[in-house]
Amino acid sequence: MSLITTPDSRRRRLLQASIAAASAPLFIRHAFAADAVDRFALGLASGCPRPGGMVLWTRLTGADLPPKAEVSWELAEDETFSRIAARGIEQAIVEDAHSVHAEAQGLKPDRWYFYRFSALGARSMVGRTRTAPAADADVSRLRFAIASCQRWDHGRYAAWADMAKQDLDLVLFLGDYIYESAAISNASASGPSPRVHIGGLCRTLPEYRQRYAQYKSDPALQAMHARAPWIITWDDHEVDNDWAGDSSQGLEPDFPARRVAATKAYWEHMPFPKAMRPQGHEIRIHERYDWGKLARIMTLDCRQYRDPQVCPKPGRGGSNTLSIKDCPAFLDPQRTFLGLPQERWLAQSWDATRPWNLLAQSTLMAQMNWQENPDAPRVHWTDGWDGYPAARERLLQGLVDKKLANAVVLGGDVHANYVADLKQDFNDAKSRVLATEFCGTSISSQGLDQSRIDRALPHNPHLRYGRGDQHGYMCFDLAAGGLSVELRTVRELWDANSAVDVSARFAVEAGRAGASPV
Repeated sequence: MSLITTPDSRRRRLLQASIAAASAPLFIRHAFAADAVDRFALGLASGCPRPGGMVLWTRLTGADLPPKAEVSWELAEDETFSRIAARGIEQAIVEDAHSVHAEAQGLKPDRWYFYRFSALGARSMVGRTRTAPAADADVSRLRFAIASCQRWDHGRYAAWADMAKQDLDLVLFLGDYIYESAAISNASASGPSPRVHIGGLCRTLPEYRQRYAQYKSDPALQAMHARAPWIITWDDHEVDNDWAGDSSQGLEPDFPARRVAATKAYWEHMPFPKAMRPQGHEIRIHERYDWGKLARIMTLDCRQYRDPQVCPKPGRGGSNTLSIKDCPAFLDPQRTFLGLPQERWLAQSWDATRPWNLLAQSTLMAQMNWQENPDAPRVHWTDGWDGYPAARERLLQGLVDKKLANAVVLGGDVHANYVADLKQDFNDAKSRVLATEFCGTSISSQGLDQSRIDRALPHNPHLRYGRGDQHGYMCFDLAAGGLSVELRTVRELWDANSAVDVSARFAVEAGRAGASPV
């Protein structure tokens, strides 16, 4: 496969980005460096942090790669690699797009490390990662960010560049890492889009691989991968818009084969362990992570096991927006968003012994009624949790059953910042608030007109905040006594060096569900 950019052009872009990141720690400047760019042009990453180790990822690039290449990796306690903590050798094979999933083990819990790769006479940039605290450790703090929806042809990645300057323990990425759509003109009053997708709609394994390579060529995204470990789940665009199980938006008969290709490429390009290697289209994404005694983090898969969306448009699959009156199937109690096995797994995974439970999933969980007439039947979008209200009720009932005081749901997908109260009955103003939701906006993907959200908010009093004209990410600081949140918003979406503002701040007090503005 050819490189997305020429080495010279990429060196220029990396140099420009490194100037913008000059105030960042030394290892981040390494992440922007251009040495060995032909063999490690897509950067490196780490993920799935555990008390004893994590996964280290890279993918070899460049011309004339052999079918199999030996890749060595080192992980050290210091940036100069004078104190090596672990090392190993992996085989990067053409069948896996020369991706590497090294699993460092036997490390000390709750500490930072530095890592790098070497192969074919070249050495990668340096990345930084960390282990999770021991499960029984007293932990005073967890700093993390949530992000999603980084459509390449909708904007530059100033949000990632800003996040790379934050002092974070980890990143929760909540879906839409790539967009499978074809290249479009995307013309505007200021001229054509500065960057477009290479190729058409992704359907085959080589096409999905090329799309990941294009996204991973961005230096700001590479810098954030090099900055901290990631915990990752997916949404629809890693495969196809609005897909649900074996049903695609276009009802294409060969969609199962397309799922196999998309799932394989997804595993190849994420810092996932070898045990997650997909079997056909099956990949186990839902998982739980404990951050000492402070918090349990759970990731959900909201695509692979769900029932198809109700009442789709004629001749189509996927989403629709319509009233409950026109689609009684909304209320079918048998419908599932997660699949019944994953529902049971989640119900058993809530942990009342830890102060906080963080649920990382891909979309808005709170009810969103788009009907502006209070006397008319509610109108909902069928692709999100609103299309599966009985499944949502079962999930929230699990919080009641476990008597959880501090559950926080984290989401993405909808290209808007929402802060919400999650209630047993969204249509009853007196209903108990069970959990707090922070649904983050997109890194770059464009969303709804703000005027439409403004008209909807009065009919959704459980939504404390709603802005579709913001792009960026949410930054969290968690302690036993409370959670503080910053909504960080890119000022100029097409400026890779844009300033990033704090658009709002919220806090959640331990023992009291619901966020308050600060």
